[in-house]
Amino acid sequence: MKALLPLLAALPLSSFLLLPAAPAPKYAVDDIPAALREGAHAVLRADDEVVAVKSAGRVVRTVHRVVTVLDPAGDDFGRHAVSYDALNTLGYLRGAVYDADGRLLHQLRASEIHDQGVGDAGGNFMTDVRIRYADLRQPQVPYTVEFDYEVASDNALFYPDWQPQDEEGLAVQNATFKVTTPAALPLRYQERQLPKGTAVARSTAGSLETYQWQLANLPAVEEEDAAPPLAHTTPAVVLAPGTFEVQGHKGTSATWQGLGQWSYELNAGRDVLPPATIAKVQALVKDAPDARTKARRVYEMLQGSTRYISVQLGLGGWQTFPASSVANNGYGDCKALSNYTTALLAAAGVPAYVALVGAGAGRPDLRADFPSSQFNHVVVCVPLTQAGRPDTLWLECTSQTEAFGYMGSFTGNRHALLITPQGGQLVATPRYGAAENRQERRLDLFLDDKGGATATARTLRTGLEQDLYAQLMHELGPTDQKKYITDHLRLPTFTLTRFSLAAVPTKAAPGVVETLSLALPGFAAPSGKRVFIAPNLLSRLPALPAQVGERQTPVWLSDACVHADTVRLHLPATFKPENLPAPVQLSTAYGSYSSQYATLPDGTIQYVRRLEMKRGQLPATAYAGYLDFRRKISAADKAQVVLLMTES
Repeated sequence: MKALLPLLAALPLSSFLLLPAAPAPKYAVDDIPAALREGAHAVLRADDEVVAVKSAGRVVRTVHRVVTVLDPAGDDFGRHAVSYDALNTLGYLRGAVYDADGRLLHQLRASEIHDQGVGDAGGNFMTDVRIRYADLRQPQVPYTVEFDYEVASDNALFYPDWQPQDEEGLAVQNATFKVTTPAALPLRYQERQLPKGTAVARSTAGSLETYQWQLANLPAVEEEDAAPPLAHTTPAVVLAPGTFEVQGHKGTSATWQGLGQWSYELNAGRDVLPPATIAKVQALVKDAPDARTKARRVYEMLQGSTRYISVQLGLGGWQTFPASSVANNGYGDCKALSNYTTALLAAAGVPAYVALVGAGAGRPDLRADFPSSQFNHVVVCVPLTQAGRPDTLWLECTSQTEAFGYMGSFTGNRHALLITPQGGQLVATPRYGAAENRQERRLDLFLDDKGGATATARTLRTGLEQDLYAQLMHELGPTDQKKYITDHLRLPTFTLTRFSLAAVPTKAAPGVVETLSLALPGFAAPSGKRVFIAPNLLSRLPALPAQVGERQTPVWLSDACVHADTVRLHLPATFKPENLPAPVQLSTAYGSYSSQYATLPDGTIQYVRRLEMKRGQLPATAYAGYLDFRRKISAADKAQVVLLMTES
């Protein structure tokens, strides 16, 4: 044996140890077709999602997602987050990152996966929702990330949707979606914006039905100007249950009536108020002349005695706190405050209903042809009449400052699901059009003979036009209000010397009046013996960039409005008008515009401008006309008055 030791020692170490081979490269960047890299910040190499409907109350979703990040603008795709809560269990989250050649750089370790509660950052949250996230971004691009995860849901009110191309600048190389469901629970689905020729593949094996979709080689998309949101333009398949169960509460979403019935029964009996609260309400409204006055007093009582807190605790996402809880504690989420308000109104003798709505400024209306839970907010509907005609009142119960009966851009101009004892009824929330959404401005511009100027402006905004300014008025102090306005005035050199905001009642919609004063040094600098001035200081509408390539999406005009301006240009004795711009009159399918100039008897130059924009959706072919409309408005808004300097 001793004689063998020198021989063994002379053998290479590899004769004794078999080191594991490095993993074979995969997801090399060179394997991406050049057409998919063009205009893309990232490419979705694979998005393989499987949804398994286990029963009326349980759904399991598994996802395998691979994204190649091509440039720093796509870095956000290098991290991934998955939410979970008491009704949604996260089974696992795994990840890996690869270099440009597809070589494994790093395998995600458990210690690198962060876990955080949604309410951890503070704010008005009472929630069991948590987020588990991983960050595999790399200092050098390109690189590829791979994530796998599984979520088992005991909340079968919601089925997962599939929209692989959900971000601008993301190309899709391959994506698959597979759904299995018991034949006794037929799948409800709606295909949206799928490429021509894409079709679902259906099969049956025993008691299970399988549905499969596949997308491949989708170039990156860029959000076009005046276009619908990306969610309404890229391929998607949305799912919804027929029958479902959440923690023992069974229901159906096959019809709006059935979905509303489930919500009504889930919350039935939770509208009982303490006797003291009932007595307070009845005393409050005893001399009110009509139902609307009663509702106003109840709403003011609500705003003065409650505050909003978001509650997302298991079934608490859909089942309200009892009205007695809000009465005793003074807080609640949108469901609880709305339920409490209907109870207060009932005590006042005014019937009312809660209504489910998809809230959010700029959020498109729900898909009325696909009954399903498309809601994230609750409001109150009070069906009143006036002179024998419907005069429905809507109340936003989470705000302590919102005007009585006003929905605004958050919940207006869309549908809501009215929850009644007979089930759900799809109804329209208030519509805010050009008559309500107005901006009316009077501006006086005073020139001096040194080339400087001062200006004063009073602007009344109503309806959707006042939403932002009402928010500034209620949420920021005067100093921060002034800073915001200063930062957003598009003027070359100025000083904001005075500024204020004030709420004013108007007949059509709530309003906010803004008053400001400006110092404009060097505003009217002479050019020889002439001075050139564009009187439209504050209301210019910019032109849109020219369309690159063929327009892909419809023209989406989100809101109707009217902007009316009167500007008076006060001249020193040494300035005389030499030339005034010609009047402009435009009338199109997109809206109308007019501007005109006149010299008043006292020598003041008056400029009057009116712009009305329509609301609606037009075909992609209409974009060229819309571009031309905006270009002509922009040119007219920049028109200059020519003044001649005379001897003093």
